[in-house]
Amino acid sequence: MSWPLRHLTLAGLHWPASHTDSHTPDTPVLMIHGWLDNALSFARLAPVLAQDRNVYAIDLAGHGQSGHRPPGQGYPLTDYIADLAELVETYFNDDGAPAKVDLVGHSLGGIISLFYAAAFPERVRRVVLIDSLGPLTRQPSEVIPQMRKAIRKRLAGSGRPVVYDTIKEAAKAREGGMIPLSHEAAMTLIPRNLQEVAGGYGWSTDAQLRHPSMIMMDESQVQGCLEQVRTPTRFVRAEKGLLASRPELNLRAEAIAGLDIVSVPGGHHCHLDGDIGPVANAVRDFINVV
Repeated sequence: MSWPLRHLTLAGLHWPASHTDSHTPDTPVLMIHGWLDNALSFARLAPVLAQDRNVYAIDLAGHGQSGHRPPGQGYPLTDYIADLAELVETYFNDDGAPAKVDLVGHSLGGIISLFYAAAFPERVRRVVLIDSLGPLTRQPSEVIPQMRKAIRKRLAGSGRPVVYDTIKEAAKAREGGMIPLSHEAAMTLIPRNLQEVAGGYGWSTDAQLRHPSMIMMDESQVQGCLEQVRTPTRFVRAEKGLLASRPELNLRAEAIAGLDIVSVPGGHHCHLDGDIGPVANAVRDFINVV
């Protein structure tokens, strides 16, 4: 799939519904991946949901096959939310009239989905968050040091790109990344983040994605945003995920009115790596409520 927006083009994947009936909603399902991943993050989950729903997965700007932002512009959270808003307004409507979507977001994709639902509740029917419950925060006293760090990195640039001889070699590097993946999961995910270059393969993801954020919210700001979520929301909590020991998790969960929480086995990529059955059931049961 390809969705031209005003400032760049988003790419993605589409899994048409195998069948539909009156017992399941006809609302399209949009799936949004995490930082440095791509639409293939949902390569195993999406076909399960597409048994009875029309499913789309997007590559966020700078990821996969989507366009990059101009040098120096960066990738603030608010711009991702604006991209999603433009995508929904432009391409997901009912004969030109506003229509609702269901959102399934992992990690960064969950943050984007949640904040979009808070800002545009009339466009979102249901939200599922996979190991995601709001952004990382900084104390007010850390705003200027964070800004300095980000600006110094922007001035220094991204450094020389890494070139891998084979896709398997690139997959091995991804396996041992900050958030480890199995070999099978890495081989599923990374081809969409690679491009052929002189001497082998290089990352097609924008190097600016690794730059520090210029501005980050503090915890009170995040709480204020979550309190404005009125869309039915399910938090799929990975028992060994990144949020397992976050001290602010309980307060954030309480801030979202009526938040539904389901715990599943697995790590941060519980929807891609290992047995995804529990995640698939948790997502499918929630979004298929008419």
